[in-house]
Amino acid sequence: MTSEAADTAELLASAQQALETYLEVNVDDDGTLTFSHGEVPCVVQAMTLAEGLVVLSLTCVVAWDLPDDPDLSSAVAERAGQGLFGTLGVVRTERGMDLTLRYAFPAHGLDTTPLGTLLMLVVSTASQVRGDLLRTG
Repeated sequence: MTSEAADTAELLASAQQALETYLEVNVDDDGTLTFSHGEVPCVVQAMTLAEGLVVLSLTCVVAWDLPDDPDLSSAVAERAGQGLFGTLGVVRTERGMDLTLRYAFPAHGLDTTPLGTLLMLVVSTASQVRGDLLRTG
């Protein structure tokens, strides 16, 4: 295993251990972690951006196939401006709008407890945004 592959595998193992304190986590063949928090499916990947800079990338699918409604778009934009852990994004498809929350950060060296806390802040934010926007929409 190359150093880059070893670094990303080590970081994913740490993320898995941190998340399993709170959730059931699946490990895909490529090492990607998948899990759900309530009705929000999430994925964690690790990547090396530069030598010595390994980051975790967390993506949560907050909602999908939402109506392409201007009021809902405004609610998403307003919520995105409220200082979330992560970036709220809208993707328009032929079926409507999909909403994701993404967060990437250098995690090498974080102990399990703070890593789990940080990941769960993002995941719980995604679940809260889902509840807020689906009540609004």
